[in-house]
Amino acid sequence: MSTSKTLLIVYHSMTGGTRQMAEAARAGAAAETGVQVRLLRAAEAGAADVLAADGYIFATPENLAAISGQLKDFFDRSYYAVLDHVNGRPYASLICAGSDGQNAARQIERIATGWRLRPVAEPLIVCTHAQTPEAILAAKQIVTDELARCRALGEAMAAGLALGVF
Repeated sequence: MSTSKTLLIVYHSMTGGTRQMAEAARAGAAAETGVQVRLLRAAEAGAADVLAADGYIFATPENLAAISGQLKDFFDRSYYAVLDHVNGRPYASLICAGSDGQNAARQIERIATGWRLRPVAEPLIVCTHAQTPEAILAAKQIVTDELARCRALGEAMAAGLALGVF
């Protein structure tokens, strides 16, 4: 007897890079039978979505060495309603960075630790090397190899959920 699992992917994207990464993860996860994948923009997601899911991927651009304001807003709106109700559930993160993305990864890790989520992968950071105002604000095109890594993360998350590994 198999029960369907739900993977929630919450993302924010201003220049398209993080959206491409989240969509690649969704495509990978959608290939797994028995897992429903929900891809929601951070502004549309809330505590009820978190509570209804069995696992999570949080995706954000690195903004000023931090997670995006929209993803932070999602966590702010959801945090206390979810606290102590999702303990032990698996999560992973995707970060579209202009430099190194490490601080954004640490912020997600700290929030997930507060929710008592279990990390199941290292943060997947794609560095665009955008360092000028023009490059930072320009539409991003994530290269195929990096999108393949995002897809593989989605596949692994969904497979882990479907098999009951997580």
